[in-house]
Amino acid sequence: MKILKIKIESVKFSLITAIAFLTAGACLYGCREEEKPHVHPLTHHWEKAVPLQKVPKGLASLRAKDCGACHVTHYEEWKISTHAQAWNDLQFQAELKKESSPYLCINCHIPLQNQQEFIVTGLIDGDIYKPVKKKNRHFDPELKKEGITCAGCHVRNNTIIGPTGSPNAPHEVVKDTVHLSEQLCISCHNASAVVTPELVCSFETGDEWRSGPYYGEQNCLNCHMVDTVREIVAGYGKRLSHLHYFPGSGIPKFDTLKAVGLNGLEIFPPGIKEKYPANDSLAIEFKIKNEHAGHRLPTGDPERFFLITFELKDETGEVVATKEERIGERWEWWPVAKKIADNNLNPKEERTYTFTWKPLGTGNYTLRISVTRHRLNEESAQYNKLGDHYPLFNTVYEGQFIINIVGNS
Repeated sequence: MKILKIKIESVKFSLITAIAFLTAGACLYGCREEEKPHVHPLTHHWEKAVPLQKVPKGLASLRAKDCGACHVTHYEEWKISTHAQAWNDLQFQAELKKESSPYLCINCHIPLQNQQEFIVTGLIDGDIYKPVKKKNRHFDPELKKEGITCAGCHVRNNTIIGPTGSPNAPHEVVKDTVHLSEQLCISCHNASAVVTPELVCSFETGDEWRSGPYYGEQNCLNCHMVDTVREIVAGYGKRLSHLHYFPGSGIPKFDTLKAVGLNGLEIFPPGIKEKYPANDSLAIEFKIKNEHAGHRLPTGDPERFFLITFELKDETGEVVATKEERIGERWEWWPVAKKIADNNLNPKEERTYTFTWKPLGTGNYTLRISVTRHRLNEESAQYNKLGDHYPLFNTVYEGQFIINIVGNS
């Protein structure tokens, strides 16, 4: 019995050895070390933040609040600009939370690496949804809240950049009018790319300006950073400066805030006759022109649009006729993002809208014409849960006209 047991154990040992040998042989010829993912470098400018900036000598920090201790008027202007709300903007935050939103969207809204919690060094297999991140030990959460802040434009290579430079400043200022030109504006306001089939970045304001009538004569700063003469810092004397409201649509990001706007439209109120005969169709012409903008109107975010509304009421206040015209782009976002319509106004383009109506009786009627500028429609605002305190539009023009309908002579 002892001999039999030894033979059985010997056979078991041989089987185990054989299996181990076969397994090792199989791995020798068939098993490979798991391939490491290939990390692609960041190549497009919108994929990268402005590299880490040290606090220039003479400054307490990179924060706008500290800049504002001396540059008081600049700081007060910036505070009510949309630049100051670029990160806190409810619409942007709603978009950022969506699964389809890649990391790189933040690079225009908080452009400094100092403002970002993570540093992105590359993309795994070139996939924008797989950024290689490392913790940013220089991350400043307060600076992040400031969005497009002073240092976002005025600090590069750890140095303050200005349009003139000053030997009298308590900190070094390097003069660089090339950096502080329209090219800096366009680096964000001309971000046009197909990121994925269903995600398109379509901000083409720079291209619109380049192809328009003002290119080579006027640029972004002429309208959005108007020249002024004032003291840059109290006690240093007056000199040429620029206003820092960065005016745009004038629609504030919150209903508790103010915003400075620009109106590129020229409005031509309709010519109204003293009397119109009953039973004859009347046609009221209303003309607008993109007279003052160096780009198309609207521009930027493709969800923006204008509405021209005609509303006619009788003597009792009852609405008897309405008409609405829309100026803007229309997009289909799923399954593939594509523009399906675009009737934006080109610079210097003039357009006439006609309100027609056939009265059925005599009397005085009131025609109200309004032009409103919209950030996005109510359906999108509700979908993104933006709430009741996020303004969606403002009024560019509103006029009321009496239409006197008399009996046929």
